[in-house]
Amino acid sequence: MSRSTKLAPEANRILFVKNLSYNVTADDLFDLFGKFGPIRYAALHLPTALAHLKLTISGRQIRQGIAANSKGTAFVVYEDVHDAKQACDKLNGFNFQNRYLVVLYHQPEKMAKSKEDLAARQENLEKLKQQHGIE
Repeated sequence: MSRSTKLAPEANRILFVKNLSYNVTADDLFDLFGKFGPIRYAALHLPTALAHLKLTISGRQIRQGIAANSKGTAFVVYEDVHDAKQACDKLNGFNFQNRYLVVLYHQPEKMAKSKEDLAARQENLEKLKQQHGIE
């Protein structure tokens, strides 16, 4: 891929991966995503019992752990944005361990906004429940 290729505005080095098998390992992620370029960091979200675990494998830092609501997700950080773009383009919808991956660019500002929207909707719902006497 040409390095002069124009990138989408949301393109960055950090990919957010969803719909992973709960049995996937950090090595599986490095093997799959490493085909597209050097990976700086991969964080695999596993059960909270492993939240404290921090491993270093061949100089690559891998953090494992998270809450139950984010099982089956991971973050992959490439050293180069063009490698991330190629991985995103090729692996979104890819069948990996009998699951179709969802690969997106990490967009923390959108995530924060959606959390704010959710909080506002929940607050509005509580007001409506009180207004109509619903528990």
